[in-house]
Amino acid sequence: MEHKIKRIGVLTSGGDAPGMNAVVRAVVRTAMSRGVECIGIRRGYNGLIKGDFIRMDAGTVSHIIEKGGTVLYTARSEEFKTEEGQKKAVDTCRLLGLDGVIAIGGDGTFRGALALSRHGIPVVGIPATIDNDIGCSQYTIGFDTACNTAVYAIDMLRDTMQSHERCSVVEVMGRQAGYLALYVGIATGATAVLIPERSVDVERDVVEKIRQARLAGRTHFMVVVAEGAGSAMDISAKIHEATGLDPRVTVLGHIQRGGSPTSRDRETGTRMGYEAVQALMSGNGNCVIATKDGKIVNIDIEEALAMTKEFPMDRYDVLEAVTTNG
Repeated sequence: MEHKIKRIGVLTSGGDAPGMNAVVRAVVRTAMSRGVECIGIRRGYNGLIKGDFIRMDAGTVSHIIEKGGTVLYTARSEEFKTEEGQKKAVDTCRLLGLDGVIAIGGDGTFRGALALSRHGIPVVGIPATIDNDIGCSQYTIGFDTACNTAVYAIDMLRDTMQSHERCSVVEVMGRQAGYLALYVGIATGATAVLIPERSVDVERDVVEKIRQARLAGRTHFMVVVAEGAGSAMDISAKIHEATGLDPRVTVLGHIQRGGSPTSRDRETGTRMGYEAVQALMSGNGNCVIATKDGKIVNIDIEEALAMTKEFPMDRYDVLEAVTTNG
């Protein structure tokens, strides 16, 4: 049964992720197909507080599915964390006549959505973060693109490392999660990968692996470090002290957030955007749209925020096996 929904808002918040535009496009076009007006809130929750918005239609979302970043811009809002800031945001929702809001982002975005829902505004969250660290969803929009960007960069680095017979230490993003580093490490055939989910022993996890690779005839070495597992500069210094090698450090940084989204992020983002509108239309607001076993599911937002995610340590076992003996 569909509820009377006339107008909804959509926003992107927190760190940007490739595929956010695919979600926005799907939200707008699905809403239009249901006769619902869509208002884009610019700059996340700051936009709700300050009334920064744009009326969206088919034209405003044409040719954005292939673009990285977010056409709605994004920001973090300290003011929204306060009761006064939340009241301003709710007042904006009521002024604009929004019957619901779709919030695209990570854990902080969902906590903001929960705050809005507790003030009576139906909200649907969509997980979009390159860190892939949202407990309720097996996959988050942007992760696949970020992995591919990092793999491309590391493949290029390997070309020059081979030419000079050097060691490269590459730091990838992920905050306190090692998903990006582990997936990229496996995909690039890294000599060693350091992740925050596993205690780091540089002698065991890096130096000995470099020695084994050298004994097997290798003359160049690739070490991938998750930012939550330590500093690439510090790891480089320890490698130099233990082996005499002079590693080159590369911090990939925010290039991992950019670029045209992969087909997976476009397709998954589109499905999630569609399901978010469907949830509001059927009266199932105050939820998060997530992935589970390849399917799109709808989870109560309070339940979703309480969920934790088991890190796929079996993939670290794969890494260990394929890097044995260099």
